[in-house]
Amino acid sequence: MALALKKVKGSLDRIFDKNLQDLVRGIRNHKESEAHYISTCLEEIKNELRQDNAAIKANAVNKLVYLQMLGYDISWAAFNMIEVMSAPKFTFKRIGYSAASQTFHEKTDVLMLTTNMIRKDLGSQTMYDAAVALNGLSCFMTPDLARDLVNDVLSLMSSTRPYLRKRAVLISYKIFLAYPDALRPAFPRLKEKLEDPDPGVQSAAVNVICELARKNPKNYLSLAPVFFKLMTTSTNNWVLIKIIKLFGALTPLEPRLGKKLIEPLTNLIHSTSAMSLLYECINTVIQVLISFTTGMADHSSSIQVSGLFLQLCVQKLRILIEDTDQNLKYLGLLAMSRILKSHPKAVQSHKDLILQCLEDKDESIRLRALDLLFGMVSKKNLMEIVKKLMQHVNKADGSQYRDELLSKIIEICSQQNYLYITNFEWYITVLVELTRTEGATSHGSLISSQLLDVAIRVKTIRPFAAKQMAVFLENSHALASQLQRSGMQEVLYAAAYVCGEFAQFVEDPTSLFQSMLHARVTSLPPHVQAVFIQNAMKLFARAVTEAEQSQDDEKTEELLNILTEKLPVFVQSGNLEVQERASCVLSMVKYAAKARAKGSEISADFNHLFKGELNPVAPKAQRKVPVPEGLDLDAWINSPPESSEDESQTTFNYKTKEDDLGEFYSKREKEKEISNEERMEMREQRLKQQESNPNYLSSKPKATKIQSGYQVPGENGDDLPPVENIDIVVPLHIPGMTSSDKYLRQAKRWMPRFGEQERRRQRHSERMKRKTEKEKKKGKKGRKDRKKHRAVEESPEEDVEPVHSVDIVEEEMPEGATKTDSEEEERNDDLYKALDMDLESPLTAADNLPTRSHRVVTETVTKTALKESAPAEKKKKKKKEKKEKKKKSHRRRDELLLVDELEEVATGNGGELPSAPKQDSANGHAGAAKEPNDDLDFWLSNTAESAAPLDGKGDAPAEESSKRRHKKKKEKSSKHKKHRKSVQEVDTKAEPEAPSESPPLQLSTRFVHLADNDDLSVDYETRAIPMQERQILVAFLFKNMAAQRLKDIEFNVLDTLNTRLIRPPGLSPHDAVKIPFSLLPGSLNEAHLVFSAVSLNMPQKLRGTVTYILKDNENATQHKLDFKLFLPCSSYLVATNCGGSRFAELLSSGNLPEKSSIRVTAPDLEFSHALQKICFYLKFSVVERVEGSASLYASSIQQHHVCLLLKSVPNGFSVDAKSNEPSLLSNILEELKDLCK
Repeated sequence: MALALKKVKGSLDRIFDKNLQDLVRGIRNHKESEAHYISTCLEEIKNELRQDNAAIKANAVNKLVYLQMLGYDISWAAFNMIEVMSAPKFTFKRIGYSAASQTFHEKTDVLMLTTNMIRKDLGSQTMYDAAVALNGLSCFMTPDLARDLVNDVLSLMSSTRPYLRKRAVLISYKIFLAYPDALRPAFPRLKEKLEDPDPGVQSAAVNVICELARKNPKNYLSLAPVFFKLMTTSTNNWVLIKIIKLFGALTPLEPRLGKKLIEPLTNLIHSTSAMSLLYECINTVIQVLISFTTGMADHSSSIQVSGLFLQLCVQKLRILIEDTDQNLKYLGLLAMSRILKSHPKAVQSHKDLILQCLEDKDESIRLRALDLLFGMVSKKNLMEIVKKLMQHVNKADGSQYRDELLSKIIEICSQQNYLYITNFEWYITVLVELTRTEGATSHGSLISSQLLDVAIRVKTIRPFAAKQMAVFLENSHALASQLQRSGMQEVLYAAAYVCGEFAQFVEDPTSLFQSMLHARVTSLPPHVQAVFIQNAMKLFARAVTEAEQSQDDEKTEELLNILTEKLPVFVQSGNLEVQERASCVLSMVKYAAKARAKGSEISADFNHLFKGELNPVAPKAQRKVPVPEGLDLDAWINSPPESSEDESQTTFNYKTKEDDLGEFYSKREKEKEISNEERMEMREQRLKQQESNPNYLSSKPKATKIQSGYQVPGENGDDLPPVENIDIVVPLHIPGMTSSDKYLRQAKRWMPRFGEQERRRQRHSERMKRKTEKEKKKGKKGRKDRKKHRAVEESPEEDVEPVHSVDIVEEEMPEGATKTDSEEEERNDDLYKALDMDLESPLTAADNLPTRSHRVVTETVTKTALKESAPAEKKKKKKKEKKEKKKKSHRRRDELLLVDELEEVATGNGGELPSAPKQDSANGHAGAAKEPNDDLDFWLSNTAESAAPLDGKGDAPAEESSKRRHKKKKEKSSKHKKHRKSVQEVDTKAEPEAPSESPPLQLSTRFVHLADNDDLSVDYETRAIPMQERQILVAFLFKNMAAQRLKDIEFNVLDTLNTRLIRPPGLSPHDAVKIPFSLLPGSLNEAHLVFSAVSLNMPQKLRGTVTYILKDNENATQHKLDFKLFLPCSSYLVATNCGGSRFAELLSSGNLPEKSSIRVTAPDLEFSHALQKICFYLKFSVVERVEGSASLYASSIQQHHVCLLLKSVPNGFSVDAKSNEPSLLSNILEELKDLCK
């Protein structure tokens, strides 16, 4: 009764509780007192969280989620969220996980309580419970949760429901980031999902692997064949985009991959209507073309192909740029900039389109077009491009775009040490014109540094630069307000330095240094004033020298008086630098005046002060000063001061930058508090200044009184009609200043003459080329094509002789400076660095995922308890021993020699078995680890070099082994006891010799010759598929031996009861499989076919036929080639890495009852070479090798174990084998004997 009343009361309470809609409605109705209303609601929510009813708690947490979106902290309710997450009802559980995904983070304390709850939800029978747990877990994944739940997530990857498999695959990415050790053991299962029948799961697997490969692409290179198959079969555009992006990252690592990608990418470019997919295809094709020019050894063979695809890409990108969609236009410009880096001439032909983009309204498109213009510049078009950019500077609206234009102009002109500038007088005028641009800019210092750099590096331009800078300084009063508004006052710094440093080129130094010491100079920034004073002194020295050389004493006295009158204004400056320089110069002038009064000359003393040139100092010169031996820069020079109470009371009047800013803003606030009378006076002063400023144009026209060519503002002009703004293109003309248009007109007049000379030169070179081609036509076709391509692709740019030469002045470094590159800061470790690991090497014991286990409690037992329990334990042990003796007596009697020998090897190695496999890298026994790369090499091999060993010019052991495998030899093995006695007798008589050090065999291919005739040669190789228990892949290598083209190649075999060819859907068991390529004369290509096998115990032989059509210019004839395909038992073996401890357990477990021993007589074959052959051709891996013994292991695709022990004996070696399949073991040993004879 009490429970019923409690439920009724809870339901009544829920009626009057506020739900989420009520909360939102209340917040909207209390806009004036929103904070107070929300605080009231929070108190109600806290009371609701104290209730036992799960529905009330879920409602409260739902409202907290909304408040969290408004910016309120709800972390205090983390425990209540976990309570709602653990609710059995799905609607409540979803609310709890939603709140946790928005609130929980790595440092949330209560996350440790969620592990078992999430594990329970992941194992729920309801897939929606598991799905909501996966969704929430992805938002608050931590290393501890990833480590504890990785096994549960991996088990969901094998779920029968694609709904769960897809989410499990996606969350594995977050697990790998938080717990990188899970990547290697989980990667095989993730790789399986690439072939999942559900497209959603397949898409999720592609996304996860592509994201992992984005930072470490080299680890996923072996998956290229799988992704290539997906790219050619998938119709999902988003999956294709991901795969194509991945191939774009893999192509630089493996340039041969580009040849495989060109054809499918081109088909997609022609067929797709999705612009996003088209853009990614073009990006990857660009990457392929770059790999052709950089990574391919046979660059000349791919030249014609790259030219066609380059033209196709540029045409498609032009279509994107001309589109009205701004996003497509931006992407087109972005991809065009990538082409520009490797093939600039292909983009330069579209210069008109790029210049049109500068007129676009979108600033981002204009900036991207600027980046393209940077790479399109040449000596011929530099002046034209800069002129158009300067026109855009004057029209620029925003300061950001104007700054970008200015910096891009300077960057274009100064790239590669002014490579494209032919006339530096033009560049000086451009820099000067940039200082007069309207609008504020932040690149005044950049223009200043360029003026200094050009004047120092180009010695022949110094007279012109000094004259232009002198004119600029003398007219600076006319430009003062404009320079101040535009932020170009830094240019005065460079102008003063150039005029002072190269004073010998200044025509009138007297008037110039008077202008530099004018009273209005005090309004300039302090560092500019300091440079003015210093370089005015240099000009004074030049003027005094000229006066003394002409014996003009009055001129000398006049110069001294000018300095004496002008400098006191600067001595009173508030800046210490200006004050100090002015004081020093004034003291020297007074001293010179006294010396002059005595009748002595002063020019020599002043010239001595500025003798020599100052070269630029390297930016990193200070940090590269070598530290003397014995000097510790971190050590105290004196003993450190002792801490005391007096020091704590001592205060220092240090001012930080923040204090200065505070004083600055406080001063501004005080300055704002001015009276009306002061404001009127300031207005009158401003109007007077505007009247005297010839560059000022009033926004409202006043009276029509005209004086000296400009309109004077009147007082009563309000009644006049408004005048629209006029864009004045003609700037203020300053006498003596040269315009950049002058040099542009000269270049246009000169270029036609240069073009005519260039055309003559090209015609002459073409005639000489045709003549040489006729002479070298026979037998040199490839070389001719190569030269032809170089003439088209690598034709040198039309060179223009520069007017001024550039002298690269090396930056000075301190004596004994060490050139190191360690100054750059190392890249911070990111999340992906821990995921950089080898994913193809076999798993070891260290790669096992953590599993749950109960805690083991050790209890201390007293001696008396042990004595009392000893008799009972002995009785139990005796009973167990009797039962075990009956079961294992036959195993002890028939124990193999292999176990005994393994113990001998272990004792020879210190009495311990290895915990990890050791491979003899010197002898090439790492075949298992390199097998995926070998498969990739065979998949990518399209060149004639890869087929050279198959023609008899390469590896001889491959041919010998293939012939011996085809022989049928049946030898009866002796009994194990007799063989064991014979081996013991041999071992007692003579010890095996230590293996001599010899170079390893060069085993490059497993291809075996199948059949050939005058037209066609076919080789094959068998490859086991690890994840398929009844299928193997056979790679066939077809080579055209005829002088005509082979087409319509068809392959067919007669299926047997055990082995059959897996044909495409729609073909009957008797139909032939069409090979999807044709062969040009001398070319070869590879085709992969899959065979299914019921039993792996016996070798198989299949009869078949290859039919083809031989096509020439006149007719086509059909031919056939019969063959016998031999599939040995080793075709089904997989080289699997096995540790020493696991190998020993496998031998002693009794799971391998079949055993056999043979002895191979091969006196000329060294033990290391025999071991290398067995590992390479029979696909065994080395477990342990010590002196003349080695233990090997392999497993079949149906999980049959094969263990071998090789031991060197006189005139050969002995083999002891053990397996769980007798027929497989005997056939493997037969192959081994044929291989090593």
